[in-house]
Amino acid sequence: MQRTVFDQDHEAFRKTIREFIAKEVVPVHREWEQRGHPPREFYRRLGELGVLGIQVPEEFGGGGESSFKFFAVVGEECAAAGVTFGSYSVHSQLILPYLMAHATAEQKQRWLPGFASGDLMFAIAMTEPGTGSDLANIATSAKLSADGTHYVVNGAKTFITGGALADRILVVCRTAPSTPEDRRTGLSILVVDTTSQGFEVGRKIDKIGLKASDTAELSFTDVVVPVADLLGEEGQGFAYLTDNLAQERLSIALGGAASAQAALQHALVYVKERKVFGKPVAAFQNTKFVLAECATEVEAITLMADRALEALDAGELTVADAAKAKLFCTEGAGRVIDKCLQLHGGYGYVTEFPIARLYADTRVTRIFGGTSEVMKTIIAKDLGL
Repeated sequence: MQRTVFDQDHEAFRKTIREFIAKEVVPVHREWEQRGHPPREFYRRLGELGVLGIQVPEEFGGGGESSFKFFAVVGEECAAAGVTFGSYSVHSQLILPYLMAHATAEQKQRWLPGFASGDLMFAIAMTEPGTGSDLANIATSAKLSADGTHYVVNGAKTFITGGALADRILVVCRTAPSTPEDRRTGLSILVVDTTSQGFEVGRKIDKIGLKASDTAELSFTDVVVPVADLLGEEGQGFAYLTDNLAQERLSIALGGAASAQAALQHALVYVKERKVFGKPVAAFQNTKFVLAECATEVEAITLMADRALEALDAGELTVADAAKAKLFCTEGAGRVIDKCLQLHGGYGYVTEFPIARLYADTRVTRIFGGTSEVMKTIIAKDLGL
């Protein structure tokens, strides 16, 4: 089925991104994986291309684009080439909605120009060693000083994407105790300057995939944060996190769809070139049947992702619909990639081949942003169950 979600502007942008990846990313991506992240200058290069600031208002040096479709294009081209842009997606897709919705005019003036240019890279710190999907259990504390000028932050965070290189981190912390009636109350978001005394980047977490994206443990020991760096209202952190979940989960769903599309294309090329028992792997009936199954599932995944993308742009994507898209696209991508890797035989397990990296990179999409089990709970609740 022919896709209708992208127009000529998106395709022109796609061409630019594809050429950029081929010239400036593919040749050095293995080095990034070994280092654990791209060089800091790479993000400034993305800023120059306008990739970081696609949705940043023009007055702050961005593109002023309202559509999320340009981000989808970047994801598809990265997946097709078997590369990642480090923590780019967290910075540009996850963080910006918080800043746009809750930052003051003064804060936007301070942060958004650097956000768009790549001079200020952002991360968000929610997960703690004892807190994953249960955000209401966050223990990192932020106590207001006696004179009301600053907060003092203490605690620890883990699994923080982009945490090692970030210049500013949105830290979800407890500014007031929870209550038995409402465990979610008392959470706030502070934008912490990573040059602050008492802030430390701890262990860099060695993951099975997404090797070019830094993931770190962070600690806060009496870190002073000016009240001017409180994002939005004190005590409204949980509500802010909930408001942004639909877009975050759609972003993950789109990544799953892009990975499934790429896996199918990699498998098609490989089975036509690779010979077994004197004939191409593609000549065997099992290969044809497996790829027919994959092609059909990729079509369904893509249709779901495209429909959800259109709904987001129209302001109609619900939390339940985003959960459905994330569940279907990421679980489906896992099935497709596994089958396509199997068709590669032993080479599918070698990281030189894009299919191996897709396999490792995509597995986490069923975990972060809310596990598949959490998505099922949300969907069931929407059904009145």
